[in-house]
Amino acid sequence: MTPSLHLWLIPALPLAGFLINGLAGRRLPKSALNAVALGSVLLAFLWTLRVFAATQGLTAPHVERYFTWIAAGPLHVDCSFYVDRLTLLMLLVVTGVGTIIHFYSVGYMAHEGGYYRFFAYLNLFMFFMLVLVLAANYLLMFVGWEGVGLTSYLLIGFWFRKRTATDAGNKAFLVNRIGDFGFSLGLFLMFIAFRSFDFQTVLPRAAGAAPVTLTAIALLLFVGATGKSAQLPLYVWLPDAMEGPTPVSALIHAATMVTAGVYMVARSAPLFVRSALAMDVVAVVGLVTALFAATIGLLQTDIKKVLAYSTISQLGYMFLALGCGGFGAGIFHLMTHAFFKGLLFLGAGSVIHAMSGEQDMRKMGALAGKIPLTCATFVIGALALAGVPPLAGFFSKDEILLHAYERSPVLYALGVFTAFLTAFYIFRAVFLTFLGTSRRSEEADHHLHESPAIMTVPLVVLAALSAGGGFLAIDRWLALVFAAVTPEARIVHGFETGLMALSVAAGLAGIALSYLLYISRPQWSDDLADAAGELHRFISNKYYVDEIYGAVIVRPLLVISSHFLWQVLDAGVIDGAVNLTGREATGAGRILRRIQSGNIRSYATWVLLGAVTVVAVMGAWLAR
Repeated sequence: MTPSLHLWLIPALPLAGFLINGLAGRRLPKSALNAVALGSVLLAFLWTLRVFAATQGLTAPHVERYFTWIAAGPLHVDCSFYVDRLTLLMLLVVTGVGTIIHFYSVGYMAHEGGYYRFFAYLNLFMFFMLVLVLAANYLLMFVGWEGVGLTSYLLIGFWFRKRTATDAGNKAFLVNRIGDFGFSLGLFLMFIAFRSFDFQTVLPRAAGAAPVTLTAIALLLFVGATGKSAQLPLYVWLPDAMEGPTPVSALIHAATMVTAGVYMVARSAPLFVRSALAMDVVAVVGLVTALFAATIGLLQTDIKKVLAYSTISQLGYMFLALGCGGFGAGIFHLMTHAFFKGLLFLGAGSVIHAMSGEQDMRKMGALAGKIPLTCATFVIGALALAGVPPLAGFFSKDEILLHAYERSPVLYALGVFTAFLTAFYIFRAVFLTFLGTSRRSEEADHHLHESPAIMTVPLVVLAALSAGGGFLAIDRWLALVFAAVTPEARIVHGFETGLMALSVAAGLAGIALSYLLYISRPQWSDDLADAAGELHRFISNKYYVDEIYGAVIVRPLLVISSHFLWQVLDAGVIDGAVNLTGREATGAGRILRRIQSGNIRSYATWVLLGAVTVVAVMGAWLAR
């Protein structure tokens, strides 16, 4: 029997950091506040390493049960944590990348108000994300799932005096609730089918369940994943979420929270693989999202918005892998994406910090000589994202494309085209920001400076992981977890090399075209924009999806709620009934109070009239 690993310590440490800084942070010196915020996540990472070392010899999942959470009739849910190789990888990514971003935040948020509140929220987010990853049953996972949604709302709207930030936080919260409604319906159906939420009960029984039931459960769970992981049609919250501080974008919207849907689908692999329809839906939604978001990223001018749409696209790539049965490949890309996209977001934050808050790439240019370390690390992240060998993104993206080809050459071809677009838009950002001619204002030039070491050291660490992370071959390490649900490879070795070369060529072609249009012949990009006309405007405005949602969904709901539900139903019917009752009671009271005159002769008269009335009524009754 495996001794207790005290898994509860991993989420408990960030929770303690949240409680200390949340309750006493305003009164603590900044050094003590930093020690609590950073120390809690660093200790969680170190304990994760200890758990990793202690579980290397295990071939079965390790489960620790702490207490009974719910016991009501057939429903029995324990508070218990579950560790296998998939959990370990997610723990290492969340705590490792989370620790790096916490250190970066010390420099980035140094002069912001609400400093203690920011780190309290970050620690609370870490707690919920770790609960989500460690949960041994779907109901406890849902607690973490909802918790990261709450803390995402708090962090996106951190600058609450800024209307766009609060609107973005509200949008993220509401859109995620739509997905979470589907998730909760899937949980209800799961309990009806299996009488349990435990992984060790539900997943082994999937083989004996009715295919229709499994399809319904899988699709409902995937609705939740489309909300949390920003897939079509529920992706619209993530670009607006860039209104939050850049470390929030790096931690929540690149490395951790948005990958929760990918993790949940991978964890539920035995449910999904037994439904061909569910697998097809996951693959197609992932691919369409990847291609759709990549096209929008081509023309964005805000450096963080480019990375936001890139994140949506790369999440689509992960779902493409899962839908094609490449669960290990999808999780492999989740890990490498956490490295290079976290690096790109923090690099963008370093650029914004150097440019005194400017995010528009049209007002940058020629920054390479001014902030060389930021430039060098950003380029490494861009190369990894573009899938250039031997950087991390090359290995994981290549595995995804191979699984896509095994499923359908059409999926592979569209995946390669998306890789071409990815390389183009990320190097467009590199060239507009760091190379070419300066388009900066004199004031921006006056304050231009490289970020402090507390911000650049995390960039160097993530750059190293982005460069070498692909050699870890995580998909093979995860083979034990997905052995029963991963199909055998059918591509011969020589053909696999040819497919790999084609995807690399697509990435290099995207970089070359970007260089041609934005460095070598910059006037050509303007000429192409003019020639494209309405198409260019259509894509620049993100296909007007937000406007369509506003016209078709938001405004009609506002009209229904403000006119019918409020003015007609609430004010007219409910308030009208209450007010009518009040008016009638007042009228009756006005009549009855005349009886209470205080005059004895009046009371005697009323008594006499009452007696006469009673005698008359009784006489009439007796006469019958």
